[in-house]
Amino acid sequence: MIVLGLDTATATAGLALVDARGPTPRVLAEARHGSGGRGADLLVAIDALCRGAGVAPAQLDAIAVGAGPGSFTGLRIGMATAKGIAFAAGRPLWAVSSLAALADDAVRELADAQLLTHVDGVVCAALDARRGEVFAGCFRHGAALGPERVLAPAALAAWVDEVAAGAGAPAVSFAGDALAAYPDALAARADGWLAARTPSGVAVAYQAIAGARID
Repeated sequence: MIVLGLDTATATAGLALVDARGPTPRVLAEARHGSGGRGADLLVAIDALCRGAGVAPAQLDAIAVGAGPGSFTGLRIGMATAKGIAFAAGRPLWAVSSLAALADDAVRELADAQLLTHVDGVVCAALDARRGEVFAGCFRHGAALGPERVLAPAALAAWVDEVAAGAGAPAVSFAGDALAAYPDALAARADGWLAARTPSGVAVAYQAIAGARID
């Protein structure tokens, strides 16, 4: 099964082709793209990704798309593009949480750095929601620890600490572009912020393949 993963919840789109035909999913190609709000540019980027990997549209088995939360314009373009490709190719369209995908990116970053205590801990995925707010979700072992939230940046750390304490987690890590948007309000937790800033297409595909999706 070859899955096209796509996320446009932020200004930087994540694109990927993932081959799940073997026992372990394998990344065939990955890219980041600043679409600038134009769906045509996104289609060009997807076409280049597929051509570079030697994957024709007929070889796609499913399309997975990040469903937000995020930019309304970006999500509209990304989901319309994904739906168009799925309809034209006659393939299923799967939607996953963009915050869950970002948390998946964060866990793989922690695992690569062998920070096993943090891998076992809580990951907070936080994206800039504009207007002085952030979109946030807390995850542990790939599962959401309650509903995703919209809250003021200054309230983020206390909320995450409360969730982590309730889960008995040994550590807390943060990921997302919220830190760049609100550096002063989040400065106290900056040392716990990971490199993952926006959801990747790889993580979207992984989440969908694992079953954390809506058809």
